Amino acid sequence: IPVGQAVRVDLTSNDVIHSFWVPQLQYKRDAFPGKFNSIWLQADKPGIYRGLCAEFCGQQHAQMHFNVVVLPQDRYQEWVAHEQQPAQEPTDELAKAGEQVFLSQQCIFCHTIRGTSAAGQVGPDLTHFAERKTIAAGALENNTGNLAGWILDPQHIKPYSLMPATQLSGPELQALLTYLNQL
Repeated sequence: IPVGQAVRVDLTSNDVIHSFWVPQLQYKRDAFPGKFNSIWLQADKPGIYRGLCAEFCGQQHAQMHFNVVVLPQDRYQEWVAHEQQPAQEPTDELAKAGEQVFLSQQCIFCHTIRGTSAAGQVGPDLTHFAERKTIAAGALENNTGNLAGWILDPQHIKPYSLMPATQLSGPELQALLTYLNQL
């Protein structure tokens, strides 16, 4: 979000009551299944503000984290322009093979990568995935080892998450990791 500017965040839930909370920026606001609620956030200093779900919402309640990144206005405008761009084309043969793995697996049913045929609406948009600091709703640092474990067996890492296990050969996994790490 841009520093010094109020931003409205619209909230809803697909399953149970969640509570959106960024302690340094605002009070809690609940997200209800099938209903819409909103909250206004404003930060007067650039930085990264940790948010979490403050409602006991199920088995992975303690693993529901996010960051609100607050940027100066000029950097915010650059970020918005960058985020509106499609995914970077794969730059080498292994990444190109990884793109084909992604597009031929169940990944495309949940995730979007702008500029490809992947247009899922359930999971996070992965268009600029490599720039993320965390994965699995903030539960893991975004690095190749964690990503491999998350793709192959997410239930071992975060039971009851909506991410299904993916059956890939070693070469398929390596190609997919290379592709995702270039996005």
